[in-house]
Amino acid sequence: MTVITAQSPPGDQGPQPSPAEPPAPPAAGTTLPGRRTTRAEARRNLSTLRATDVYAMLGAAAASLCVTWLLFDRLLPFNGAVGFVVVAYALFLGLYALLVSFDEDGPAVRDRVAAAVVQSLGVVMLAVLAFVVVYTLYEGRDALPHLNFYTESMADAGPIEPLDVGGILHAIVGTLWQISIALLICIPTGLVCAVFLNEVPGAFSRFVRTMVEAMTALPSIVAGLFIYATFILALGFDRSGLAAALAISVMMLPIIIRASDVVIRLVPGTLREASYALGTSRWRTVWHVVLPTSRSGLTTAIILGTARGVGETSPVLLTAGYTAELNMNPLHDPMVSLPLATFELVKSPEPTYIARGFGTAAVLLVLVLVLFVIARVIGGRGPGQLTRRQEHRRVKASRRDAKRFTAYAPADQPSTRSAPTRSTP
Repeated sequence: MTVITAQSPPGDQGPQPSPAEPPAPPAAGTTLPGRRTTRAEARRNLSTLRATDVYAMLGAAAASLCVTWLLFDRLLPFNGAVGFVVVAYALFLGLYALLVSFDEDGPAVRDRVAAAVVQSLGVVMLAVLAFVVVYTLYEGRDALPHLNFYTESMADAGPIEPLDVGGILHAIVGTLWQISIALLICIPTGLVCAVFLNEVPGAFSRFVRTMVEAMTALPSIVAGLFIYATFILALGFDRSGLAAALAISVMMLPIIIRASDVVIRLVPGTLREASYALGTSRWRTVWHVVLPTSRSGLTTAIILGTARGVGETSPVLLTAGYTAELNMNPLHDPMVSLPLATFELVKSPEPTYIARGFGTAAVLLVLVLVLFVIARVIGGRGPGQLTRRQEHRRVKASRRDAKRFTAYAPADQPSTRSAPTRSTP
């Protein structure tokens, strides 16, 4: 048998490939841009003190002093320390801005000049405060080392008596009595009024806020005249420490109310809303949420009011009088305070009285510092911060609650008996 196979036509070299298929479309995706080859702009750090800033400040200060000296001493007929300082400061700002402009642009120059102005004003205020404190301590250096200065009164000390006779015990006691009574009046009254202004809005609260803001600028002599006319002349009471405390309260109350109002207004409204959402009354919300949250600010408000009241002289002079004897009863007889004693002692021409006056002022500074420290320790903790005693009581209360829950646990557990099933008809 002969098998015949199929032959390919001439010129055919084998099986031909199928025609090429069209390329598949590219898959969908995000194409990232290529990395830039240009150099990124370097950001300027305004908070770092660089060497160029120090050099510019020192150079501007030296140049301003030299130019001012040249103007005052050689070129122009100027004189006086105040004028010298003002001209030198103005030249310092101009030269400092010029030196900074060599390395920085406009916004940086304005930033540097503004920072120099603010920092220089802060340095001036700190220098003035340090000068007042140091000068008071220096002038009272002769009276402060004597122990009798703190334990005796001026009842037996005359103008020519040495410093080892007499003291200011009567003034210290009077100041403590007067400021204590004033704080007992102003703290609850001021805080309640501040809470009223924030929690009870309306036309009357706006009227009260306007009156409080107006009373913050009340002259102290007017407060003294008001208490003198009403409490002493109209009601017939004598000049005493209580009358002086009432006059001081008139001066302290607007300061405490205004500062407390601003502090309470800063409490977030979400805290009040969360308390109200739990069903708490407005009173409990204020007592347990608003006041603890603003405790530190309220302490600052009380400190500001105390600083205003403890240094008053004219209201105390009108309402408490002046005495050189120790008076422990604030309800009767004149009672002197430290500011009033300082005023009466310093105006004397005797050197011993002047030394006692500056020593009294130094004691007043120390007393105010101690009161501020005590107030800051009491109210300086933030919201939620507890003392060690409060944490101990919180732990003991938690342990008692845990024991009570453990005792009630068997009664609160659900019954293991299956509930009866209801058959369907």
